[in-house]
Amino acid sequence: MNKAQQSLLDSIGKTPMIKLHGLSEMYDTNVYAKLEGFNPGHSVKDRTVLNMIEHAEKEGKLTKGVSTLVEATSGNTGFSLAMICAIKGYKCVVCVKDKSSTEKINAIKALGAKVVLCPSNVKADDPKSYYKSAERLSKLIPDAFYINQNYNLDNFGAHYQTTGPEIWEQTGGKVTHFISSASTGGTISGISKFLKEQNEDVDVTAVDSEGSVLKHYHETGEYDTSLKRKTMLEGVGKDIIPPNVLMENIDRFIKVEDKESVKNILKLARTEGIMAGGSCGATIEGLKAIAPGLNKSHTVVLLFSDHGSKYLSKFYDFDWQKENGYSSEKEDELTTVINEFYFNNNNK
Repeated sequence: MNKAQQSLLDSIGKTPMIKLHGLSEMYDTNVYAKLEGFNPGHSVKDRTVLNMIEHAEKEGKLTKGVSTLVEATSGNTGFSLAMICAIKGYKCVVCVKDKSSTEKINAIKALGAKVVLCPSNVKADDPKSYYKSAERLSKLIPDAFYINQNYNLDNFGAHYQTTGPEIWEQTGGKVTHFISSASTGGTISGISKFLKEQNEDVDVTAVDSEGSVLKHYHETGEYDTSLKRKTMLEGVGKDIIPPNVLMENIDRFIKVEDKESVKNILKLARTEGIMAGGSCGATIEGLKAIAPGLNKSHTVVLLFSDHGSKYLSKFYDFDWQKENGYSSEKEDELTTVINEFYFNNNNK
């Protein structure tokens, strides 16, 4: 039996890695998912936020009971920040995009943080963007500290120090391919740097959303803001080039569509029993893209960054699925029996 832990913070990291049998059989290879939704905040961002806060504390930038931590986030970083601030005794203000799920926003508020909703269809330098809103608030609020995960290299450091080594250990050093979504870049870059230091032949694929600038920049070196397009996926893609994205450690970027990514997580829930977020479905699209080059000797690790419970009012809501063309419900024998039972039971 494991010993009792002194704080919820002690349970961050050491997440499980699970073999995905359906995908392994489909592509005749070995596919594993690193389940970051098993962190206490149900996402990979627990690691990131804890590392950034602890480094700020060591540098004397924070005062418990006085400092207010401010951040711009699609939601997961906001929840992790609110959770850790509650434990450590800091105030918290989070600027989130208006496309963030209701669950994420309500959960952040439940932990005592203040939430500022910002439009997701504006450019990064627009005063209304969540970046600029967080920046302005950090200057207006006394004793505020702007976490700034996109530019804070302690984001990258968290995954170089913990997630990368865990993946290497859990695969017994046999990992040959790593796939993750790319947003702030900290997760994929920190992990890929560590893995490539162990074996330079480890192949790294980043998945990027339509309308993101990252893939184009990786391939051409050009920052093209005209590519911006509103998408449903959260935590995939970017309209800036964060310093945490270490392009040299990423072998390729794959563009993914919302619809296929969402279909992947809905199927995953019904075939593997794993409820995962939209970005996890995007990594499965990355797997499909590289599948022709895979064989039984390969070990592929997909980074599943968060848990599907954060999207119950969105991707996993049956009404939402019908409205957006994702419904997969079919009239089979079991459904017929249940419907007849329900009708008869309520009309006696």
